Amino acid sequence: MATIRDVAKEAGLSTGTVSKALSTPEKVSAKNRLKIEAAIKKLKYKPNLLARRFRSSRANTIVVMVPDIANLFFAQLISGIENVAQQAGFNVLLGDTKDTFEREEAFVRMVETRLADGVINLRPSRSCEPLLARDGVLSVTASSCENTPGVSVRIDNAAAAEKAVSYLVKLGHRRIGLVTGLKDNPHTADRQKGYCRALQAAGIEFDPTLVIEGDFNFWSGISAAEQFCQLPNRPTAVFCMSDEMAIAAIKGFADRGLRVPEDMSVIGFDDMEVARYVTPTLTTIAQPAEKMGERAASLLIDQINGHPPAIREHVLPYEFIIRDSVGPVNLS
Repeated sequence: MATIRDVAKEAGLSTGTVSKALSTPEKVSAKNRLKIEAAIKKLKYKPNLLARRFRSSRANTIVVMVPDIANLFFAQLISGIENVAQQAGFNVLLGDTKDTFEREEAFVRMVETRLADGVINLRPSRSCEPLLARDGVLSVTASSCENTPGVSVRIDNAAAAEKAVSYLVKLGHRRIGLVTGLKDNPHTADRQKGYCRALQAAGIEFDPTLVIEGDFNFWSGISAAEQFCQLPNRPTAVFCMSDEMAIAAIKGFADRGLRVPEDMSVIGFDDMEVARYVTPTLTTIAQPAEKMGERAASLLIDQINGHPPAIREHVLPYEFIIRDSVGPVNLS
């Protein structure tokens, strides 16, 4: 098996130069890097990554804390993180926290014990804030909310929700239902703020009977549709805080004989890929999930490399995608 000395001899360089090229390639000239790469390829050299970790005190690993690994939106975020991390030579460890503080603490401990270099948190939760504020823990919160401490990447959730609901008002809808996420989730608060702003701007009184708590997942969309249909004066349109709930709500309404959008307009949030293939195609807020993941990974790697970001809150643009699930109010 080839050693680092064999690589140095083949490349005609010192072992120190080869070692530097493996740990901090930016400090080695392009000419010498090419020589070393050719020697490594020829000799099929495999560096001792564990030994290098102890020497450098770097794990070259990022932990991504995911509250629900089955959620399709998080899958897009993770894809963006992977793209940037791999190019920078970092491994990505997915930490499925199951929305529990104990699991979150265990993954943060990996950074404190140098098994990982930093954390990207995908759950905007106040319970995470003390963990991520610990000394020596480098972190970024992706898909964050307003007033998130530390370094964060997000869209303007309140403005996006206001845009969606205002569009329904423009089409003549006055009774507009809302399917929220979990009440302790900051995304829920931000998006409900936008919902209320749109109603207020249109002079529509807030009706708490039109607000149903969900959990961002499919089953709560089905449940919400059933509850709306049981109201003596049901809404003519519904804004759901996730595409999963919106798609399930469309099925729930169809199961009860309501046509979308003729009898009930439905808007989602996220623009998952499936949103353009369901029937009817889903009107929704498009979050740049992959770009959020890429930005979060870049910001974290910059911190790991000793370059703290000048801007701590990064707000990316969203897009309102109008498709077939929304139409003018039908009062007949």
